[in-house]
This record gives sequence, C-alpha cells and structure tokens, in this order.
Amino acid sequence: MSTPHPASFRDSVDDMFTQAARLMDLAPGLEEKIRVCNSTYVVRFGVRLRGQIHTFTGYRSVHSEHHEPVKGGIRYALNVDQDEVEALAALMTFKCALVDLPFGGAKGGLTIDPRAWDEAELEQITRRFTYELSRRRLISPAQNVPAPDMGTGEREMAWMADAYKRLHPEDINARACVTGKPLQLGGIAGRVEATGRGVQYALREVFRTPSVMAKAGLSGALDGQRIVVQGLGNVGFHAAQFLSTEDGARIIAVAERDGAVMNPDGLNIADLQAHLRTTGGVEGFPGASFDPDGAKALELDCDVLIPAAMEGVIHKGNAAGIRAKLIIEAANGPITAEADSLLRDRGVVIVPDLYANAGGVTVSYFEWVKNLSHISFGRIERRQEEDRHRLLVEELQRLSADQGLGWTLSEGFKQRYLKGADELELVRSGLDDTMRGAFQQMVTVADNDSRVPDLRTAGYMVAIGRIAASYRALGL
Repeated sequence: MSTPHPASFRDSVDDMFTQAARLMDLAPGLEEKIRVCNSTYVVRFGVRLRGQIHTFTGYRSVHSEHHEPVKGGIRYALNVDQDEVEALAALMTFKCALVDLPFGGAKGGLTIDPRAWDEAELEQITRRFTYELSRRRLISPAQNVPAPDMGTGEREMAWMADAYKRLHPEDINARACVTGKPLQLGGIAGRVEATGRGVQYALREVFRTPSVMAKAGLSGALDGQRIVVQGLGNVGFHAAQFLSTEDGARIIAVAERDGAVMNPDGLNIADLQAHLRTTGGVEGFPGASFDPDGAKALELDCDVLIPAAMEGVIHKGNAAGIRAKLIIEAANGPITAEADSLLRDRGVVIVPDLYANAGGVTVSYFEWVKNLSHISFGRIERRQEEDRHRLLVEELQRLSADQGLGWTLSEGFKQRYLKGADELELVRSGLDDTMRGAFQQMVTVADNDSRVPDLRTAGYMVAIGRIAASYRALGL
C-alpha cells in the first residue's frame, strides 16, 4: 500500500480557500473565478557568465486583477517552481484584500541559488530577468509591481528599478515599478522592518482582544510572555527584537539552519544576530544551550510560537508535539492544512499568514504611493504641525505665568509633543492602524458566525467578500 503524498503548499492554500468559500453566498461561477490563477508566465533566458551561457528559469504569476497593479515579491531559491509561485500569488490576493489594499495578487521567482553567484553575476542575471518581465508587461508601476522576497532584498530591487527605467526612460513613475528599494533610490523609511513590525502589531492586537486571549488560554500583557521564533532572517529578527525590547516578551528559543539555541530567561536578539552573521549559525552563542535539531524548538513549551522561515514546517507529522498556546504565522504557509485542522481541534489559536505577515505589502503600498506622489511623507506638513503644537505649549505657559498658577510642562513631554511626525513615524502609524483594523474585522466575523471555526477562515471570508464585491462592481 503506497503512502499518500503530503499536501503541497498549493493544496493547503486551495483547501483553506474552499473552507471559507463554502460558508459564503457566492454567485455561481464567482467562487471559481476568485479561486483560479489568471496567468503564469515561464521565462527561460541565457546569460553569459564564467565563459559560457547559463540558462535560468523564471516565473511571474498573476492570480487576480480585480485591482491593478498586482503586487507580489520575487524570490530567488532553488525550490521555486510554478506550483509554489501560483500558491503564493493566490495568498497575495487574499492578503491585500484582507488589509484593504488596492492591489491584485502576484508572485515571481527565479530557480537559482543566489549564494552560488557573486554580486556582479547576480546583477547581470537580475537585469536580464527584468528585461524578460518588462517585454511581457510583467513589471510596471501601473500593472505589476514586484518586491523583495526570500533570497532578494534592497539591492536586487535597485537593479530592477534601474533596469526598468533604462527600458522606459519616458515613464516619470518608473521608480514605482518595484517596492522595497533602498531609501536613496525611492524607498521608504520602515520598509526593511515592516513585516516583523507588522507581526509585533498583530500580537499587540491579540493581547488587546479578550475573546481571542480566552480561546488561547492566555492572560496578561505581552510583557513576560515566552516566545519561540523559528528563523532569524529579516522577519524573524525584527519581530523578535521589537517584541523583546519594546514589549518585554522573553524570546526563550530561536531555531536556525544549524540548530536551535535556548535560554528560559530570554535571549538577546541583537547579540544573537551578530553571532549568526559572524559564525554563519547559532551554535556557540554564549549563555544559551544548543540543540542541533532545530525542529525540536517548535515543540517547546511556550506561550507564542512564531514560525518565520519556510512553508510547511508544522505538518501532520509534528503537529501533535506543538505545545504553544498561540501560533502567529510570520512566514507564508508554515502550517499545512492537515496540521491546521489538528491544531484547531486541540484549541491552539493560529493567527494566519494572510494577516500576520501583511506588514510588508502594507508598507510597500505606502512606498508605491510615495513614488507616485514624488514627495516624502511628512515633508509638507511636519513643520506646520510643530508650529501649531508650539503655539499651544506657549499659550499654556503664558496662562500659567499670567494667573500665577505655577504650571510646568515636563521637558520629556515638550520634546515629544513639539516634534512633528517624520516619515518613519507616519509609516509605523499607518501600519499599526492597518493591522488593528484587519484583525478586528476577522474577529467580528469569527465571533458573529458560529460556523466559522477559526481566524484563518474568518480572514479568508473577509478577503473573498471584498474581492467578490470588486467583481460585482465591475459587472462580472
């Protein structure tokens, strides 16, 4: 008897969509229209490197164009294939809809190990890939806007933006063709930290919501909560750093490629990241125990588990060993559909990926708007805001002196109140507001419909409802 093949990431996304759509009153055919991926382009191109032609395979999948441009990252990894890209594009559609961004969903990638090529070679490959996307209109400020993902970052986005501008010198909005660029080339303050910051804001909202806390069996504030983080990349690092330094949470374990380090009193995340960069792993980090089997960290007794690395790390085989009360999916698809069902039956609360890691695309939206408006956030109003605040402070001080009241304003208050918001503060404010609003919409659906089993289903229902409304408005 053959062993059944485990569900793929694409199967998991499709299954989660089906569970939510089943609870909704969608017109005949509309469910299938929302489900299917509109198009996937596979490009194969050659680049002369190291004295010979190397052929690379790239993908750009467009899941839904109910809003344009479509939005989604570009990943460089050896396991990139059409199924994964299409599943990630679908997830982007639902993610953008849930947090109410005017984007459709897309995703792209190159089947490549970026560590196998030096910087100059990667630049040649990236610029050629951009050319292949551009000639098919798969990169454009108005139609298709990539962003960084696994294996890519600011550097690759800068190359892509420059390559697009050279191909389209007449496009005044060319910088908006990608997001996640360096600040000096049209990027936005707070983009690098955005996904991890969004995870922090999501957890704060969880701890402000009594009904969710009760279901998870949690109490109190974030201060002192025991957290395990799997993956100390960009997302995992920023989430862990912010939660530990700003909210007082204890990061009791971090799992990485070479294993996991643990300290029940909490790890210093900045020091651990420095150690990881220096040594290439977490082994040998002072003041922590080490286990070469990093997967065991997922099964530690903790309050919150943050999988922030790859898809499918929590599956049917290890779901029974998970002891966290709450899991927040900082990565895309870290829990398979099978494991999701098993954990839900045990009462584990899962904050789903389509909400939890939406911080990146939210701040990408802010960057895109900044590029189209050609002005930094806060540049026009900041000094005027400071002048109005100063007017109020001076009037209070004058009244106190005239009436002999002896009022004094603390220096700390004056410094904070008199300072107008800069771009970073405005970006964080917009992200916080977005994460709060989306979470409460999920909770409202989950609390008001007894058929809805969890936050993931509620999130999909909110997203599908918005997409369906867009199609109806378009006359479809």
